[in-house]
Amino acid sequence: MAASALVMGSGAVANAESGPDVSSHQHDGGQLINWFAVKASGQNFAMVKATEGLSYVNPYFVPDSIGMRLAGVARGSYHYADPSLPAAPQAALFATITLGINGYGDMPPVLDLEQSGGLSPAALIGWTHQYLDTVRALTGRTPIIYTYPNFWRTRMADTTQFRGYPLWIADYNGRAQPGPLPGGWSRWTFWQYTDKARIPGISGPVDKNSYSGAQGPLRAYSRS
Repeated sequence: MAASALVMGSGAVANAESGPDVSSHQHDGGQLINWFAVKASGQNFAMVKATEGLSYVNPYFVPDSIGMRLAGVARGSYHYADPSLPAAPQAALFATITLGINGYGDMPPVLDLEQSGGLSPAALIGWTHQYLDTVRALTGRTPIIYTYPNFWRTRMADTTQFRGYPLWIADYNGRAQPGPLPGGWSRWTFWQYTDKARIPGISGPVDKNSYSGAQGPLRAYSRS
């Protein structure tokens, strides 16, 4: 976080680069997102759900990806993990579907880890290593981990084995920043601080996030 940043009452960091994360839920009735309006409202990036488990592909992933590129919004994509199913095939599905979102203006891939699939912490830690290693091999980029504090501390036994990966933390605490962070992380890269944001161009409430600058300027991190 920049030292000059101002704190907003919603928990957002003023003057920080911000953006939503979206899935099919933001397309009520098949309505498309107006990414030009999103960009014009001051949003610099967005994360879009690509896949889930071994078979689900977000039907709006392609139009959202195209719209984001045309509007000049830095793009991120995420896979919603189902650890009850094998890790490597999920990584392969994600990498295949997101093949066209790994270039100019694109951020590294994201693993959305918020369910255990019934695995023990030790087994879930192993599953996570396999998924991340596979995605890294297939995309050539270091993935971002999305999670929330209580999940990591309980289902992942607060392991510190992943602290070298960029962290996208969900923490609706209403304060100036998230924390204390789990898993030995000393800094966060993205912070999802609300699920009730209103952003022009998107119908209904949506998750909103801040970028800390931990990975350097957003333009460089997204290869813009």
